[in-house]
Amino acid sequence: MNHDLFENTAAIDPLRIAGVDEAGRGPLAGPVVVAAVILDPARPIIGLDDSKKLAENRRDALALEIRARALAYSVCYVEADEIDRLNILQASLTGMARAVSALQPAPLLALVDGNHLPKDLPCAGRAIIGGDASEPAISAASILAKTMRDARMRELDALYPGYGFSGHKGYPTPAHIESLRRLGPCPEHRRSFAPVRNWMKK
Repeated sequence: MNHDLFENTAAIDPLRIAGVDEAGRGPLAGPVVVAAVILDPARPIIGLDDSKKLAENRRDALALEIRARALAYSVCYVEADEIDRLNILQASLTGMARAVSALQPAPLLALVDGNHLPKDLPCAGRAIIGGDASEPAISAASILAKTMRDARMRELDALYPGYGFSGHKGYPTPAHIESLRRLGPCPEHRRSFAPVRNWMKK
């Protein structure tokens, strides 16, 4: 797909523009979660922003609005074993392509947060550094990805008690590193990430 097909975003029907973002590149455990969202200009959502800048209760409230008011959205989970096979960047890009492909109606343009584009997007694409703070559709995708990943990590906390997944969400906090040292990795840990890989070598 020609990622430079649309030089003027304003010339495209806004109902055919998707925002795409991910959550969970840095954690040692759990999936990377990718969301794609097509907003409906007739049903505006006030307060969209980079999910990292929003309080948890505000993110949760906005996620409900996005699911209710967006023209279309999709969420894709790329699990730890696939992250280990592909590496985290390729796993994230793979999830982006899957999430965009699942949208109905199909978008003509995907606005992707960051500086990388998936090679197999089903439509034209544009990478936007800082897009989760500047493009409302990417902000919406950021919020969906973050809230859905947090929910998954709370589920994993119940399945694998002792790691504290509900608190640190899989990120390499001192408490998480200590629990990994005591308990060893669970099936949701990413074996290719250094702290887990180092434990495996021992």
